[in-house]
Amino acid sequence: MGNTTSCCVSSSPKLRRNAHSRLESYRPEPELSREDTGCNLQHISDRENLDDVNMEYNPSDHPRASTIFLSKSQTDVAVPYKKAEIKTIGVIFFQHLPGQIRRKYSSCSTIFLDDSTVSQPNLKYTIKCVALAIYYHIKNRDADGRMLLDIFNEKLHPLSKSELPSDYEKHDPEQKQIYRFVRTLFSAAQLTAECAIVTLVYLERLLTYAEIDICPSNWKRIVLGAILLASKVWDDQAVWNVDYCQILKDITVEDMNELERQFLELLQFNINVPSSVYAKYYFDLRSMAEANNLSYPLEPLSRDKAQKLEAISRLCDDKYKDLRKCAKKRSASADNLSVVRWSPAIIS
Repeated sequence: MGNTTSCCVSSSPKLRRNAHSRLESYRPEPELSREDTGCNLQHISDRENLDDVNMEYNPSDHPRASTIFLSKSQTDVAVPYKKAEIKTIGVIFFQHLPGQIRRKYSSCSTIFLDDSTVSQPNLKYTIKCVALAIYYHIKNRDADGRMLLDIFNEKLHPLSKSELPSDYEKHDPEQKQIYRFVRTLFSAAQLTAECAIVTLVYLERLLTYAEIDICPSNWKRIVLGAILLASKVWDDQAVWNVDYCQILKDITVEDMNELERQFLELLQFNINVPSSVYAKYYFDLRSMAEANNLSYPLEPLSRDKAQKLEAISRLCDDKYKDLRKCAKKRSASADNLSVVRWSPAIIS
């Protein structure tokens, strides 16, 4: 109680120098090598197992790296859609080419929106985009002939009892065939559209990590393994391996377990998908769809949708109202320059 040397009262100790004392200059000690110290431990940089693949250029891990399917689709995109001009006397008419989808533009009276967002993508069109991305992977694969793993070879591990043609690996599957295969699995297992995007992330991560290529003889088992893993990572109530055996009648549970185990080992058990990577794949799928005339369906904004959007925006506005108050206002418009200022009055 009466002690004056408490931590709250006493001041910090001051450095008292003697008139004859001098501070010695700092001399850094020479660095000793590992041999001099007798320490044989490796440095952490030497112990790290650095892969040959640079993570900065791996699109499934790095958000700034370009996706593989988008670059392969850009090499095979047809000529952009143009209108054919038919000139008559003083008037130019524009004739739309057959098979082309006319764009819908918003106006003051009508607003066209699609029901697909990055948090809730449209299931049907997301599966179509993923099937198109797989199609470009197969069609524009490397011609040098990369290594093929037996676990993904459909001739060694068939998905059905029907015999495959002898030239099965020479014919690329069509986009509709890939779409039907993926849609069958998603509809039977009741998977979400987000799971389709994660499936594409795992597929490209497998091709990059394992340095393999997807081709007509292994695309089904690679896609099946990616869907199997994505459903378990993304969905809270994952589909069991035995459930896929009920969808694909001729496959065994042991084969599904081995496919999942080797898929994980080839991914080096890296099943993490950051939100930035997920968003990049979503928007790249939209860009590829627009370049291939596979646009998401646009519908006019109805009264119910407008009320839902207004409710969501009001909810977000109330959520971040306090944050905006705390934010520092850097500038003001000319309308707010004339404000009432109170000054203290001096009464003599």
